[in-house]
Amino acid sequence: MIEKIICFKGIDPLHIYGVNNSKLEKIKKNFPKIRIIARGNEIKVIGEEVEINKFEEKIYLLIDYYHKFNSLSENDIEELLLKNGREYIELNGSVDDVLIFGKNGKPIKAITPHQRKLIEVCKTNDLLITFGPAGSGKTYIAIALAVRALRNKEVKRIIITRPAVEAGEHLGFLPGDLKEKLDPYLQPLYDALHDMIPSKKLKDYMEEGTIQIAPLAFMRGRTLDNAFVVLDEAQNTTVSQLKMFLTRMGKTAKFILTGDITQIDLTDKQNSGLVQAMKILKNIKGISIIQFDVHDIIRHKLVKHIVEAYEKSTNNE
Repeated sequence: MIEKIICFKGIDPLHIYGVNNSKLEKIKKNFPKIRIIARGNEIKVIGEEVEINKFEEKIYLLIDYYHKFNSLSENDIEELLLKNGREYIELNGSVDDVLIFGKNGKPIKAITPHQRKLIEVCKTNDLLITFGPAGSGKTYIAIALAVRALRNKEVKRIIITRPAVEAGEHLGFLPGDLKEKLDPYLQPLYDALHDMIPSKKLKDYMEEGTIQIAPLAFMRGRTLDNAFVVLDEAQNTTVSQLKMFLTRMGKTAKFILTGDITQIDLTDKQNSGLVQAMKILKNIKGISIIQFDVHDIIRHKLVKHIVEAYEKSTNNE
């Protein structure tokens, strides 16, 4: 008889044990020869070494499944505890166009042609510039690509940033410390991550620095290596700011810039770093520029008509 403790982090134990330990009881029935005691993120097992090794292999299979799909049902447990557990994971993970499985197992995938193109060119380019109207999914898909790269261990961290133009104008009038003042301007980025990563795991990632969200000014002086970096609202960077950001790129980094050149908040709109970058970087190998349009808008159906109306109004001026 031996005793072993198996630990797992970044998962709410409820997802593994189930309500009133319903999932845990199902697991126990498959291992009648060992004693299983679960407390928090630790499982103590007592029994013969051969049986404990079998249990450990299966419990890590369940944990791997949850990390991949952000979901683990009682039916999943039954299938995974069979001999073909790995085949079950591969079968579920082969859904066409799925980038990642988000919160509660929600499949996150490209819906429009330009979103699919962004995913495709990301395979062969290390710097991508995407621009187009609000609601076209530019930032959402970019962050999903970053999360996928992290899950696949292609990078060690995700860095998401945006210029705090409005924050720069009104920062002194807002209550709280610097983080509390800036968080409202970074909230859309938090929202996307919360849609893709369970809350507890996201909190752990952010505390460890595996995922960092910060204003663009915080990038100065850094070398962003072995990282997937997303710059949102890039149209509001100045030429000098964007040059500073792009030159932070480490040897094994992937950069995606997203923006909407019709919504430049800079005092001097001619000084937009994104507009200049699209002109001077377009012919460099390894850099891809993708333009989204109104057909990519996936918010309320009225958003598409609103964008078209403003475009028509601007063209008539």
